[in-house]
Amino acid sequence: MMNGGAADTPRAFVKEVKRIVIKVGTAVVTRGDGRLALGRLGALCEQIKELNYQQYEVIVVTSGAVGLGRQRLKYRKLVNSSFADLQKPQVDLDGKACAAVGQNCIMALYDTLFSQLDVTSAQLLVTDSDFRDKDFRKQLKHTLESLLSLRVVPIINENDAVSTRRAPYEDSSGIFWDNDSLAALLALELKADLLVLLSDVEGLYSGPPSDPESKLIRTYIERVHLGGITFGDKSRVGRGGMTAKVKAAVMAAKAGVPVIITSGFDPESIVKVLQGDDVGTLFHRDAHLWVKTKEAGARDMAVAARECSRRLQALSSEDRKKILLDIANALEANEKVIKVENDADVAAAEQAGMEKALIARLALKPGKARQCWITSLAKSIRVLASMVDPVGHVLKTTELADGLVLEKTSSPLGVLLIVFEARPDALVQIASLAIRSGNGLLLKGGKEARRSNAILHKVITDAIPDNVGRRLIGLVTSRDEIPDLLKLDDVIDLVIPRGSNKLVSSIKASTKIPVLGHADGVCHVYVDKSANMQMAKRVIVDAKVDYPAACNAMETLLVHKDLVSSGGLNELVLELRNEGVVLHGGPRASEELSIPEPASLHHEYSSLACTVEIVDDVHAAIDHIHRHGSAHTDCIISEDLEVAETFLRQVDSAAVFHNASTRFSDGARFGLGAEVGISTSRIHARGPVGVEGLLTTRWLLRGSGQIVDGDKAITYTHKDLTSV
Repeated sequence: MMNGGAADTPRAFVKEVKRIVIKVGTAVVTRGDGRLALGRLGALCEQIKELNYQQYEVIVVTSGAVGLGRQRLKYRKLVNSSFADLQKPQVDLDGKACAAVGQNCIMALYDTLFSQLDVTSAQLLVTDSDFRDKDFRKQLKHTLESLLSLRVVPIINENDAVSTRRAPYEDSSGIFWDNDSLAALLALELKADLLVLLSDVEGLYSGPPSDPESKLIRTYIERVHLGGITFGDKSRVGRGGMTAKVKAAVMAAKAGVPVIITSGFDPESIVKVLQGDDVGTLFHRDAHLWVKTKEAGARDMAVAARECSRRLQALSSEDRKKILLDIANALEANEKVIKVENDADVAAAEQAGMEKALIARLALKPGKARQCWITSLAKSIRVLASMVDPVGHVLKTTELADGLVLEKTSSPLGVLLIVFEARPDALVQIASLAIRSGNGLLLKGGKEARRSNAILHKVITDAIPDNVGRRLIGLVTSRDEIPDLLKLDDVIDLVIPRGSNKLVSSIKASTKIPVLGHADGVCHVYVDKSANMQMAKRVIVDAKVDYPAACNAMETLLVHKDLVSSGGLNELVLELRNEGVVLHGGPRASEELSIPEPASLHHEYSSLACTVEIVDDVHAAIDHIHRHGSAHTDCIISEDLEVAETFLRQVDSAAVFHNASTRFSDGARFGLGAEVGISTSRIHARGPVGVEGLLTTRWLLRGSGQIVDGDKAITYTHKDLTSV
């Protein structure tokens, strides 16, 4: 038996195949002009001879009789016609007559070819009516079993010549309706191990095979592909083409007989199938267990999240609040198991030699003891729960006309997709914000935090009541699913990437869905000549050292030129070096301090390192920030209020501070309860994005039967009732 490439693959079952039904399509038997394709038929017979020699039991169901008969009768009619006859309108030939002539032709050909290969073949003609007779089916099975035991190759064809089918080429009623469904029926009757349907194309495509955008489907999964395939034109000959083959294949596969649709033009197609090669399209009852249903799985997940979010929105404010409180309690109750899983992720990252900055983000201890982290996070969730319910809040009320009142209300966006790297704490913050804002959520965390993300997701979703559904928050586990999710602009409403510049840029370039986020956190602190130096040293050390891996950590220190001569620059540099910070210098600072220049002035170190540069004044500092910053968070240390106000007004960043560490740029510290991320985009939300950034608006109009009617019978008042 052939068993070349099948081990440990979805096609491993072919190693056990003994009895195989091969259906040969009309397009395989004939050429484009309707004449016999002798070369293809010869190659097919040689393959069957090889299978016969290797003790396979082969049953052939062949099409092509009608096509061959039509070709033969056309020729005969032409020979017997006078010139006058040829001038008359030509009537199509009777299909049953074509079948009668063609059956004789095709069987004579099979017999000749097999005889040359020392193989004995037998012909059996059947009709749909025959299969209604139990005794016939029993006898047919007995005859076929006898032939197979004698290593004879049965060749079966529907007897179209005497079929009582109402319209042999259109009627799809009955026990079988064409040779494809006949092959499927015989495969079931004879308990075949495999059905191979030979076609004129390589297999089933997502669209017409001639379309360059169409892709070959290697494994057919009904819930993925049903309704999503665009079939091309019907077969140039025969009855149903690919549509008929798929229908027959699905029927047989559901009943337990695997099916492969593959090309009959390949002279080794059947041999390749039985070697387990990945050719053609496989139909199998268990296919959904073998193949990752990426796009369908992504869509199912997104649709489920939307449905659950609507149930969440239907709850009372108190019920939504209770869910958050239950999650906070669950996190504290599961602190030990969360710690174990996070420890495993951290250990694996250290063993893999990952960067310290990445490991710092991975560990659930951002500058604090891990035990405090769970408590702190649970506290943030409780703060979020205690906030005024943001959903359904009336933002504005307007009387349009007498008895016609319009309300503008806050409303959830719908379904959010959050992609984040190595930040398991982000999962909890984002999930709690999604619940508070009434949104469905899909989460894709970095593989480095796989175990941490899985346990946190389980703890959170276990706390969601059944009347909402745990699928409110879906955890995407494979990176391969992201491209499919990014295509779902009809079911996903906002993408928020949290990670590297490469990640954010890649997502923005790959989707039509709105993207909210920041690519880099190149935060600046500018120390003005009027700065209180003790304050300046405290602020820059905190901004850099408190949590160097954070996106709101200082990456560039800008210093007024007057502080060079006054010694202020050296004080700041010494303070940073005492904390172990590695310094790089811009063109002026590198010369002044004899430190190396960075590869770029736009650089996020995410570690104990930063860039230092000297600038002429506040305007030069602002210009530097606009050229080399990331519009995240920037700060000025100054005692000159006029200079400070200039900086605050003119720096075009999401957050701009005066005399305060950039580390304050955080949702929890802003009193938002938590944050889904920090946005440097200039759309509806900017800076730390809390609940409000996950909301949109709806308009509710209440009337008493008013109509427009060209505005003839209505007087608009447009009265603001918001404060009434």
